[in-house]
Amino acid sequence: MSWLRALRETARSGLTIERRRLEPLIAVRGAAGLALVVGVSLALFGPVIAAGSAFGAFQAAIATFQRSWRPRPVLALVSGASLAVSTFVGYVTVTHTLLFLVLLVLWTFAAGMTWAAGPTGGIIAGSNVAIMLVTITLPTSVADAAAHAAMMAVGGLVQAALIVLFPVRRWGAQRDALADALEGEADYARRLRHDPIAPFDPVPLMTARNAAAVTPRQARRRPADLHGARGVAERLRPVLASLADPALGVPAEGPERYWAQEILGAAGSLLDSAARAVRHGDPVRLDETALSVLKSPDTEVILTGPPKRAADRLASLLADVIEIAEGTGTDDRTPGKPLVPHRRRPTLLRLVPVVYRSMRRELRRGSMILRHAIRVSAVSAAGYLMGAVLPFGHGYWAPMTAVMVMRPEFTQTYSRSVARFMGTVIGVAVATGMVQVLQPRAWVSALLAVVSAGLMYLLMRTGYAVGQVCVAAYVVFLLGMAGNDWSQTVLERVVLTLIGGLLAMIAYAVYPAWETPRLRDRLATWLVTDGSYAATVLDRYADPASRSLEDVRTALLTTREARVAWQEALERARYEPVRHRGISRTSAADAQDALAQFGRVAMLMEAHLPAASATPVPEAADLADVVRRVTEEGAKAVRERRVPEWEAVRETLARRDGAPGPPPDDFVRNGATLLLRALEDFSRALEISSGRA
Repeated sequence: MSWLRALRETARSGLTIERRRLEPLIAVRGAAGLALVVGVSLALFGPVIAAGSAFGAFQAAIATFQRSWRPRPVLALVSGASLAVSTFVGYVTVTHTLLFLVLLVLWTFAAGMTWAAGPTGGIIAGSNVAIMLVTITLPTSVADAAAHAAMMAVGGLVQAALIVLFPVRRWGAQRDALADALEGEADYARRLRHDPIAPFDPVPLMTARNAAAVTPRQARRRPADLHGARGVAERLRPVLASLADPALGVPAEGPERYWAQEILGAAGSLLDSAARAVRHGDPVRLDETALSVLKSPDTEVILTGPPKRAADRLASLLADVIEIAEGTGTDDRTPGKPLVPHRRRPTLLRLVPVVYRSMRRELRRGSMILRHAIRVSAVSAAGYLMGAVLPFGHGYWAPMTAVMVMRPEFTQTYSRSVARFMGTVIGVAVATGMVQVLQPRAWVSALLAVVSAGLMYLLMRTGYAVGQVCVAAYVVFLLGMAGNDWSQTVLERVVLTLIGGLLAMIAYAVYPAWETPRLRDRLATWLVTDGSYAATVLDRYADPASRSLEDVRTALLTTREARVAWQEALERARYEPVRHRGISRTSAADAQDALAQFGRVAMLMEAHLPAASATPVPEAADLADVVRRVTEEGAKAVRERRVPEWEAVRETLARRDGAPGPPPDDFVRNGATLLLRALEDFSRALEISSGRA
């Protein structure tokens, strides 16, 4: 993709406004906390300290809107405290330009590295640095700076207290994640009725898995209907697919196919009912027609063999989902006891070494996070110096813009730069015009700032540009309340914002971290994890008594993460102005389809894993070893821009045909044959790419 087209597409992405579900009560609570802090500070300490405390409360509320499964009060407290520390240390050193630049570079570098722990930490840390560039201009002495810092921390404390005292949809994010996963399963069941090999999006299940991890305190308070349903939903997916698949399930036509479609439709209806109950915390309202289908004796008559086992397993799992949604489910391992959480989230103190280790792992050549940290620290220093040299005054608008818009990836950095500039133009123009025309008193400016912040909280999920209109207006009103920014014109603020955005864009162009060259490595990683998953499933057939189902589950989660990482990388590379490095879009799409089919076949085989007392299948052990080995070799070939070969799998299948002893197991043989076909399709996809490279 050319640079011109890439800029056009990213600009369009940044200016897109989406229709999203608004959360007015949460926005009102955040604005109320801000109003409380500003009002008390204004009455007791005056407009300057009120402005500082307002930034703390404002940023603390924004932190609680981030996509995180941690308790919202914790996010508010951490945000307020970290901004307080940043402001105090920044003010103490700001009079010594060289020392402050060193501090700014180190502080910004650390903020950039926190992306290693996840986007929530990266966004909060980056926002704190950006706001610190503004707040250090407010105090007039060290004692004054300490007072500002204390009030910023109080702002975070107030927002945290309001969340505790006036909860809005407590556990709402976790409920939504689990309900989305159940609805995804319901939609998948309905699509399987008409398309037996319909694709499945694993992201909702992965999101629900992340949401299910809780701290010890959360574990004691978690509602009963959030215990265990996600694990059951994950076990549902292979059962649904195995019931619909014509290769390893019911025939493509006939009464068995018709009855399987009826069962899938009933499963979709019941899963939707469970999802609605979980989302709203209401009792489950079941569709009696769907229940009658699942309980019908016709299943015993019409279905036989693997389809019959799949239907029985499906009915059992659906019953578990409904019981859990009603809050009456129990753990299979501990009969009679309520379900207990099996995934633990570390407490805030125990998270520190985890974050530290994550950051250390990214201190390596080629790391996108390290490159982002270097870029953002260099740009913040350059922006600060340019703002100080230019004759506009209040030059923090340039580095503040750069730090706010920069992200580890190209698309978000460029789209946010455009959105930030356009939003700032509108917000600054409107707010500055109102200030210059109305000449409002401090209390009126404070009220306008609170209204701007409330609109930002309400609309921030609809688009970055919309949020930036409100943020720009908020900053103008707040600094106007403090009497610190009256003289600066709209043009000066817009020019400094444009400079900051251009610095961010130039920095990425000069020192990029393109995703396109990494696509082959992502694809190879997915191939290895897919092969490990299939081999683990085959191992269970070879030795049912000694193999643990937990190994299968771990392999499945690993390959699912690799698949999502590949898809996210492919999406990030979509608008990069970089030529493909040996893999075209067509080849990438075909290779993705082939690996998805490979994983799907392994999942179908997982749905029919034998019991521990079942007869072992000796040939499955040989197949497992060869699948694991050839996929590792194939991954190496992909990274080296060669086409993988699968002759070893063909030879193993042919050797078992002529071997003495009992005949090969038909189900395992059919599954292995389908795995081989998927691998051959994968190689054909890369042959086209290799021919063009």
